[in-house]
Amino acid sequence: MELNLAIELLTELDAFQKKNGGGQRSLNDFRLYLNEKAYEQENPRNLTQKYGLEVFDLENEIAKQVILLGRYSKHLIKKSLEKHEELVNEDFTYLFRMMDYDSLTKMQLIEKNAHEKQSGIEIIKRLVRNGLLAESPDVNDKRSTRIAVTEKGRQVFAQAMDDITLVSKIMCGKLDHPEKEDLLVTLKKLNVFHHTVYTNFRNNGPEEIVKLVD
Repeated sequence: MELNLAIELLTELDAFQKKNGGGQRSLNDFRLYLNEKAYEQENPRNLTQKYGLEVFDLENEIAKQVILLGRYSKHLIKKSLEKHEELVNEDFTYLFRMMDYDSLTKMQLIEKNAHEKQSGIEIIKRLVRNGLLAESPDVNDKRSTRIAVTEKGRQVFAQAMDDITLVSKIMCGKLDHPEKEDLLVTLKKLNVFHHTVYTNFRNNGPEEIVKLVD
């Protein structure tokens, strides 16, 4: 048993060294290599076959990767904003979107962030309470309140962007420049579709929305 394990370990080590051109590497580098290899070998088909499920393997795997990337990015953003007490994950995205506009209504900002109304209202309240956004009456619609970025909000945004820029670089991992450009084109195309769904069909069920794909 131990001999087989040793042989397997040496085989993996040899493959690791060949992949990295035989250069000097640490034990931690080897551990990361094994983790990456194990992750790449995960196959959702095993689970679906086990339970006799009929699924779209390719689409399921894409959805899984998108969900995981969202969680990884949220964790990284949270860590990067720890020294900015006025901001948490979603607070920053709201402030970021507001920087392109002189003012927006609350619902316009919430929709631009693809949030539910109640969640968005709580985020806006927090930003107003921290002095990063300011409220004012909408002269064209007395039922609405407009919001704008304050001078403090602009300063906090500029300070936070230095940290968020590092997160953006980390999120792109080891992709080279052409890979990043290709990924950006694909993601924009996917987001255009989902923006259309969110804007026009958010109250429809999945059975209706899937017709837009077929």
